[in-house]
Amino acid sequence: MGIKRYTANADTTITNAYKANLKTRGTGSNMGLADSLEVFHIYGQQSLSSAENSRVLIDFPVTTTIASDRSAGTIPASGSVSWFLRVHNVVHPNTLPRNYNMTILAVSSSWDEGTGLDMEGYSDSGSCNWTAAASSSGGVTAWTTAGGDYHASTTGSTAYFDNGTEDIEIDISHLVEEWAKGLSGGAKGNIYGVGIRMENESAFSSSYTKKFSARGSQYFYSRPTLEARWNSATRDDRGNFYYSSSLAPAADNLNDVYLYNYSRGRLVDIPGIGSGDNIYVSLYASASDVPSGSALIQCDSKTRATGSWVSTGVYSTPLCITASSTPLTTIHDVWTDVNGTVEYHTGSISPNSLNSSEQNSVSQVVMNITNLRDEYYRSENARFRLYTRQKDWCPTIYTKAVSSPSVHIVESGSFKVVRLIDDLDVVAFGTGSDMHTQMSFDSSGSYFDVDMSMLEAGYGYGLKFAFYDGGAGAWNEYPDVFKFRVEE
Repeated sequence: MGIKRYTANADTTITNAYKANLKTRGTGSNMGLADSLEVFHIYGQQSLSSAENSRVLIDFPVTTTIASDRSAGTIPASGSVSWFLRVHNVVHPNTLPRNYNMTILAVSSSWDEGTGLDMEGYSDSGSCNWTAAASSSGGVTAWTTAGGDYHASTTGSTAYFDNGTEDIEIDISHLVEEWAKGLSGGAKGNIYGVGIRMENESAFSSSYTKKFSARGSQYFYSRPTLEARWNSATRDDRGNFYYSSSLAPAADNLNDVYLYNYSRGRLVDIPGIGSGDNIYVSLYASASDVPSGSALIQCDSKTRATGSWVSTGVYSTPLCITASSTPLTTIHDVWTDVNGTVEYHTGSISPNSLNSSEQNSVSQVVMNITNLRDEYYRSENARFRLYTRQKDWCPTIYTKAVSSPSVHIVESGSFKVVRLIDDLDVVAFGTGSDMHTQMSFDSSGSYFDVDMSMLEAGYGYGLKFAFYDGGAGAWNEYPDVFKFRVEE
């Protein structure tokens, strides 16, 4: 599962709007503990040319949690992950603007959230507010410019609202990576969250009023979040290995094969093969279920391929081999050191030949989650294993009985998580460019992980699946739902 969510650690609304008397502006008001956030532009209320604006500030734990997660490899390095700002609409009885833009900018000065609540009369004073960023025993720290300080050199993002009820879900990777550069000594380290405001605060018309859920909202999934998305799928072709074919492009003739080094039930690195070292793989014919003869010639005219370290205890290499006039039913992959003198592992592969007339049967499968439990806890990072087979599979009397039934490996599967009580998409299908919910697969079938800390305890959830139909060029959703409950 290539998704990680970070809830805002501070948010507030700041405004220069007039109070009810239309004489005094609420520039000193603080709304840091309110359960909603508000953005608006009001023109001509106090006078024919008066303008009133409200902005939102949201900060995330970039220098703490996000920085440590990136350092630990929990989230990928820059360029391999997309960052999405997610802020959710609040239904309210007031007027609602339509057909407008909001601008998201990087805040350049530190600020206090404050403890104010009053969003109507602006009676709660304190920092931060429209004029002051923070306060301390030494006094008040004013914004350089009233309304907040923002990085002029950092390109902002624009969110468009058609009906006015939309959420914000927008890619702000460029801002987050500027934060990251700052943490590593770059020039933009002084980015203190984002500011959200109406794009045109000088308009001769009003846009009143848009409200969002704040981090203090009672609704778990409505709180502002910064969401990291990336494709974390492992595609181990050992169980779906194909001979090279002129029918396929060069990239499709490569088979990624993995080695998982377990010691006493846990993945550990092979001594001497670390993140900067290579491992080497040769292919052999099989005789009496062991490697036989000389190493086979691979597609690059060499007898061995260079593999690499993927993560702790996991190694992979792309392999390509052309079938002989009599294709081998079994070949062995032998993993060694650079000199070929230390043999680390010997595996087996049953290659397939590509058939141009073979129809896409992705949508014609039946499946089950083999290790599904009734209940999970929010502290878990649960791995789910799928067993899939072709829908009309019917073994004959000639079918060899085996202890484990054969698996139909689906290479293009995605999952989503829904809350059962209201069918809310807690984790939607990630079938876009990020493919952050694409499932991994190996010789045992498909699998994926779910970080249960993203789910609110006390509810039932369902797992749904979709598979890509290459013939139709579309994703088809599987009809069954697999249910479980999450507890604290």
